[in-house]
Amino acid sequence: MDAAAIIEALTTQQGRTNPFPLYTRALELGPVAVIADGWYLVSSHAAVNRVLRDPRFGIAEPADGSTEHDALAALNRSILRANPPGHGRMRSLISSVFTPRRVAALRPAVEKAVDLLLDGLSDAGADGAPFDFMEEFAFQLPVSVICELLGVPVADRHRFRAPAADLTVALELTADPADLEPAGAAARELSRYFRELITERRGDPGGDLISALIAARDTDDGRLSDVELVANLVVLLVAGFETTTNLLGNGLAILFERPRLTARLRSGDVPIAGFVEEVLRYDSPVQATLRVARADGLAVDGRPIPKGGQLVLLIGSANRDPDRYPDPGGFDPTRVGGAPLAFGAGAHVCLGNSLARLEAGTAFPRLLDRFPDLAPAGAPTRRDRLVLRGYETLPVTVTA
Repeated sequence: MDAAAIIEALTTQQGRTNPFPLYTRALELGPVAVIADGWYLVSSHAAVNRVLRDPRFGIAEPADGSTEHDALAALNRSILRANPPGHGRMRSLISSVFTPRRVAALRPAVEKAVDLLLDGLSDAGADGAPFDFMEEFAFQLPVSVICELLGVPVADRHRFRAPAADLTVALELTADPADLEPAGAAARELSRYFRELITERRGDPGGDLISALIAARDTDDGRLSDVELVANLVVLLVAGFETTTNLLGNGLAILFERPRLTARLRSGDVPIAGFVEEVLRYDSPVQATLRVARADGLAVDGRPIPKGGQLVLLIGSANRDPDRYPDPGGFDPTRVGGAPLAFGAGAHVCLGNSLARLEAGTAFPRLLDRFPDLAPAGAPTRRDRLVLRGYETLPVTVTA
């Protein structure tokens, strides 16, 4: 199987459901393989890490004269899809208000949100009734936390899951044009919401991230336009819960398959931080991303990459590279060897990675302690995605 066949297989439902055998095939081809003229598959940990950290590889920009779809336009005006100098200009401003101190200060709010949601699970699972963990907890926790950070009113928080799911279709490697229509509608809806909220916050600022970004934007230092402010708020919201939702669901599914590990986590035998890092490696919430060569004379692991060459970076493959992780298909929460690439690396490393770790590290111990009889209640269903990998439903039962 060559690189082109691997990519084709990854875009099928079977490949998206279980991409790991295809990652093994990709690694057997070597760190970098040719997909087609001007396209390359990058699968090893070392090669993916190197490309992510090299500023000469960036994000593909719209061709001159092209008409961007609304969904792509909403993403392309944010730090998610920006290249230097725009990326550094925007990220420096956002980083100045999205600080480690601000994230650390959220710990009490995260703990409170977890405990309130666990109370809700007890009610939902009364008398052994099954319920969907994804809907009742895995989505609710991160959306509550990111909205608390941003300053989104509690009454509005229920409305984001559907448009966010629609919008993230635009991140897939091969998005069907038909799927981009609901993605475009979602982009317009979310953009309109944040424009209205920005207007409110300008008149009545608070201690939230939106107010801080508005204040920084309104200093007129040129680091963020109004359009970029809206686009980045959309991305902060969606990225703030999509990956964490997947992390929580993937982690619980892994525990259901490993009762002994669950017992060791409950007893404290296995550190929760190690468990979270291994979930991020073993079943990464983000499985792939794209980069383009933005300079002449580049090479990856000895293979020349011409300017304009497109690279498909298989993050999920890199996190299962046997040259980096012994027994990569095994789940070992005591594993050493450095953090996985689940949140990227380099200039585009996910701003919210510490927040996601805080949420998961808080949620799992409390969940397992509160519900010793937590159990699956039927077959889960995977989302039909490759880039953002997670569950659509994960039915469970609990006993308080």
